[in-house]
Amino acid sequence: MELHHGRPADCTGREEREIRTYDLLDQLGIDYIRTDHDPATTMEVCHVIDGVLDVLICKNLFLCNRQQTNFYLLMMPGDKPFKTKDLSAQLGVSRLSFASENHMQELLDVLPGSVSVMGLMNDPDNQVRLVIDREVLEEEYVGCHPCKNTSSIKLRTSDLLEKFLPAVHHTPTVVTL
Repeated sequence: MELHHGRPADCTGREEREIRTYDLLDQLGIDYIRTDHDPATTMEVCHVIDGVLDVLICKNLFLCNRQQTNFYLLMMPGDKPFKTKDLSAQLGVSRLSFASENHMQELLDVLPGSVSVMGLMNDPDNQVRLVIDREVLEEEYVGCHPCKNTSSIKLRTSDLLEKFLPAVHHTPTVVTL
């Protein structure tokens, strides 16, 4: 896996959702390092990517309430176990479960395995509430997919919080898991 600064020189064959991610990051003046890889479908693959990028790749979970009327994107350290009841209590939601693939595509324009904070750029109506584990915010850098799980990017956590999230009109809810 090679490291590259910024977007691919040639975007031929890349999905439009990935290219739109690079377009927005460039427009916002956010520097990032990118690597391309086989589909990141397991945490084991993600650990290899973590090592190459020298960053903690977040576990991104797309969740909803029982009625499927409220949606949440949870960013947490990849190696931390997820306990639904811990998060439910902090959000004041009685029961959380994983949201459907249809909702994922409709609200974030991503497919399973590619869920990422970058998908919030595809949620102009703020139907998805961003939830970030406090530990993620303690890191200088954050790693995520550019809406496609065959590439990963590393950017400053401060750029995510101060440039990207305001541009896509999402304010994170910080939790301790």
